[in-house]
Amino acid sequence: MIEKENFLSIIEKKAKQLEEGQYLDIRSYKRNRSVLLIKLKDKYRIIENGFRKIDLSIDYSNLKGVFKTIERIEFPRSHIVRIYKMDNFDEAKINLQRKKL
Repeated sequence: MIEKENFLSIIEKKAKQLEEGQYLDIRSYKRNRSVLLIKLKDKYRIIENGFRKIDLSIDYSNLKGVFKTIERIEFPRSHIVRIYKMDNFDEAKINLQRKKL
């Protein structure tokens, strides 16, 4: 878990370290909204599953601007954001739901 003030710098740092096929699962503190950042061969794929349902393909140079917008829309009142580094992206993992207790 990270504080939202450090969100953009940590996303940039972690995105640069990803290898092809790995991805970051970024969630709000309550885990009810998610953003997946997937490393492709020479681009990044972003899948938003929260207030908006969007699938983007961008270069590393556009990453900071896109995530600045995502931060405002998906995590407007969150003070803490969860980031999980995952291996081997699978299309079936896009619509994972939080476990109901």
